Amino acid sequence: MRLCLWVALLLTGLAVAAEDSKTVLVVTAHAEDYLLGAGGTLARLIDEGYTVSVVQVTNDEKNSAGLGPAETRRANEQEGAAAARLLGAKEVIHLGHKSGELGYISSTELRNEMFTLIRALKPRLLFIPDPYIHYDPERDHFYTGKMAEEAWGYSGGGTFSHELARAGLPGYSAPEIYYFAVRRPYRAGEGGEGKARFRALDITNTFERKVKALEALRTARAPGRAELEELAAAIGKKHGFRYGEEFNYVGVDRELPPHVRERAVDVR
Repeated sequence: MRLCLWVALLLTGLAVAAEDSKTVLVVTAHAEDYLLGAGGTLARLIDEGYTVSVVQVTNDEKNSAGLGPAETRRANEQEGAAAARLLGAKEVIHLGHKSGELGYISSTELRNEMFTLIRALKPRLLFIPDPYIHYDPERDHFYTGKMAEEAWGYSGGGTFSHELARAGLPGYSAPEIYYFAVRRPYRAGEGGEGKARFRALDITNTFERKVKALEALRTARAPGRAELEELAAAIGKKHGFRYGEEFNYVGVDRELPPHVRERAVDVR
């Protein structure tokens, strides 16, 4: 059956409309991860008028020294909210899974939670930990990134989460996704799924906001200014910036796919 040109154009128009939104969804395993990997870039986007929502997957109950799990969780949640406010984010959504134990959580459960957030918030941009980087000892980063990526890949279709559609949350997929590494620069050719291309951004003007946000995470003992400067400068040096961040990026192809153009019929 030949596809009508107007149908193809309609589908493309829907993708462009999604691109016109100014909503960002950030998925992070712990309170500090997204700030370390993408804090300066998110501050730039906020300054450009984007609304940033952060979803934190774990409860950070083990990320302290000298406090019990309940005290640690409460302190880190309060300080994480303060850090997000300093950056300029709208909200932090807590899923509350136990830190260090995401490998024991049903992948279907995690993926469905991500489906719900993506479909409800309809972000134009999605930021997630890169599950393809090498030698990251923190497995929470991997499980968070992998489930977020799977949700991004499937949330626009009808294969999963039929109950969400019945609840008024039809399929939606973010047009653009940024994969970030948490504590170090990328190695050459590392990370990102097959279609990803490397993208570096100048965060010189927003670096101080990133530092101040991370300084709010006292209980979690986030890296100090010296380490943050070293990381941002090392990335920036590779790309000609004073301070930089880098990502594996997958974006929208505004052009119709070749197989659609070949089989399209002009019905005007």
